[in-house]
Amino acid sequence: MLNAGDVFVFPQGLIHFQWNTGNQKAVAFAGLSSHNPGVITVANSLFGSNTSVSDEVLAKAFQLDKSIVDQLQAKFWVNN
Repeated sequence: MLNAGDVFVFPQGLIHFQWNTGNQKAVAFAGLSSHNPGVITVANSLFGSNTSVSDEVLAKAFQLDKSIVDQLQAKFWVNN
């Protein structure tokens, strides 16, 4: 649990998310270490990894139908 003024760091490449479990609005400031923070590689890590993440796990985590997960995985050259 974080409180006002707390600081947290996610190691580079670690897949993460934040969830506000409180009843009040929360504000977070993000600082990115990349010179090009617009580049998103999470999709490659999740849907196109050599040791693929289970379809069922991805479907549950992203609240998607398994067929959508299969379509996303098929778009990455690693799985082809």
